[in-house]
Amino acid sequence: MASAPSSAKSAPAGAELAPSDPAPAGAKSAVHLPDTARELVKILVTGPFGVGKTTLIDSVSEIRPLHTEEQLTEASAAVDDLAGVREKTTTTVAIDFGRISLKGGAVLYLFGTPGQERFRALWDDIAYGALGALVLVDTRRIDESFEVLGLVEESGLPYAVALNTFPDSRSYTEEQLRLSLDLDDDTPMVICDARDTYSSVDALLALVQHLIDRSFPEPR
Repeated sequence: MASAPSSAKSAPAGAELAPSDPAPAGAKSAVHLPDTARELVKILVTGPFGVGKTTLIDSVSEIRPLHTEEQLTEASAAVDDLAGVREKTTTTVAIDFGRISLKGGAVLYLFGTPGQERFRALWDDIAYGALGALVLVDTRRIDESFEVLGLVEESGLPYAVALNTFPDSRSYTEEQLRLSLDLDDDTPMVICDARDTYSSVDALLALVQHLIDRSFPEPR
């Protein structure tokens, strides 16, 4: 499997890349915006159906997450492919929303997108104003990520890829994955367990670091 890049540029002053105090799972409740908030950043959490977007936002949000989930029914059987995610019983029909504060005053507003083609009309509205996207990929179903990656690239959003791990995830080299996903060399790609707060935070920090690197490139 691929791993996070070992070398990363330093963040500018006031943008320390660390969560202020990630809340433990199950202990989240609605809280006011921190007094230290200086920069509010909209981030998309996207990926194909059943890849773990809702789970990731649940694991990191310092507020009670907002979900727009509905039960899967027989009516959706023809359009919601459950291959590889047979245990899934609900699906996001609009957005998921959460928030996480970083040291230095940056606050990430996380908007999870639906993963099915029939919700594509929502994409432009949800993506409006976002600075970047974290694209979750299931290595058991790599081909299902192509459409979402295409949407992100068409939007012009910088993005990072998080390989969400499952018990039966397949193992590939970083070169194989980058080739399959057609990623640029500078696109961050990290391993993530969307159920784990710290693993999910690390994936988001990889994206934030990428946004900083693009905004403050090293002089040649």
